[in-house]
Amino acid sequence: VEAGIPEDDPRNPAVIADNVGDNVGDVAGMGADLYESYCGSILATAALGAAAFIHSGDVAMQYKAVVAPMLIAAVGILLSIIGIFAVRTKENATMKDLLGSLAMGTNLSSALIVVATFGILWLLQLENWFWISCSVVIGLIVGIVIGRSTEYYTSQSYRPTQKLSESGKTGPATVIISGIGLGMLSAAVPVIAVVVGIIASYLFASGFDFANVGLGLYGIGIAAVGMLSTLGITLATDAYGPIADNAGGIAEMAELPKEVRAITDKLDSVGNTTAAIGKGFCIGSATLTSLAFILSFVEAAGVVISLSDPCVLIGLLVGAMLPYLFSAMTIASVGKAANKMVEEVRSQFENDPGILEGKSVPDYNRCIDISTKASLREMIAPGVLALCAPIVTGLVLGAAGLGGLLIGGLVSAIMLAVFMANAGGAWDNAKKYVEEGNFGGKGSDTHKATVVGDTVGDPCKDTSGPSLNILIKLMSMVSIVMAMLTVAIH
Repeated sequence: VEAGIPEDDPRNPAVIADNVGDNVGDVAGMGADLYESYCGSILATAALGAAAFIHSGDVAMQYKAVVAPMLIAAVGILLSIIGIFAVRTKENATMKDLLGSLAMGTNLSSALIVVATFGILWLLQLENWFWISCSVVIGLIVGIVIGRSTEYYTSQSYRPTQKLSESGKTGPATVIISGIGLGMLSAAVPVIAVVVGIIASYLFASGFDFANVGLGLYGIGIAAVGMLSTLGITLATDAYGPIADNAGGIAEMAELPKEVRAITDKLDSVGNTTAAIGKGFCIGSATLTSLAFILSFVEAAGVVISLSDPCVLIGLLVGAMLPYLFSAMTIASVGKAANKMVEEVRSQFENDPGILEGKSVPDYNRCIDISTKASLREMIAPGVLALCAPIVTGLVLGAAGLGGLLIGGLVSAIMLAVFMANAGGAWDNAKKYVEEGNFGGKGSDTHKATVVGDTVGDPCKDTSGPSLNILIKLMSMVSIVMAMLTVAIH
């Protein structure tokens, strides 16, 4: 914006760092996050399955309950590959056509996994197999609902993001205000979907018997496995975003014809939405996985969490505060690294006027070096917080207080994560909508205002929002590992 050059202009020393960052964040980072949820949901559900039949002494049924989530996940890998090959589109496709093509692959994989699940649980002859299979279907439906909700609030094909673009006509402040409001509003549907999914999966698995707690909790865990059973194609769809984004950057840097950049911009816009859908899916799956972890912790510690216990109330409040503290750390880290990056770019422009004239090549490596070193150094404090918070809480407040911490952290994190992920995605696509020629197009004051919004949204959607998934899963896992120690001390 300062130099008056395009976003992916090769004269910008930070342009390669941006392209590298897209791959690191939306492919490697998202892959690690979803893989953790994937494995975590399988293990937590297996533990809940073993616990569900422990009092009956039916070892054979325990074994079937432990194996079931592993088989569903294994078949899901194969069926996701079939879904990937089903993705097709036509020339001159619109945004909705492109999104529909990607949705076709995901929906086909989901439908095949539904059929496979009923077959697997029937062959195992797991107790109440039909209704437990319905719990898996519930998990898949919740994932699809979260995806569609995210698409509506972040895609420029729909009114919310278009209105966000229009707010840029009155400056960057209104873009920020509108984006914050949109992000907060977007949290409602995913949370309601998760709540309905929890109730339905519990009821189905328990055979509509609230007293059958063991099978009911197993149903919640296996719903998480169902949601993540399409991981293969979900992650592929998410990785599409940075690939399209980098293709646009290459087109700009290679000075390809304008029509090429127009195509890559459209694909990039689709990629922004698929990345936002991936983040919504991540948050939803992390919520169900963390819930399964918390239930496993309660089983392992043998604790009753009661609101009349002051330790539980203290744990709830501290847990609700942790996602905000964690987000503050990660956003501040991005701010520090961004300051160094901006100073480096300004310095190169001032010391070598030939860069902006196109006569000399910028030093791209120094910008990559700044972001890489900052990301590694700044991750230490948030990582220590995630590891130490449950340990300290368990030692001081006991298992009940630790349970309160986990519940408070989960409830707070899901709201904050959805808000930041969707607001960031909407800010990004609002900029793209203006760049298509709406409200003044590229270079206009509206465009500059939406670029500011996109810059604010990046640390929200690419750093703090997704990292909250890791926070709640890591705290839950640490709590399970130290459950016996907590009980022994108290």
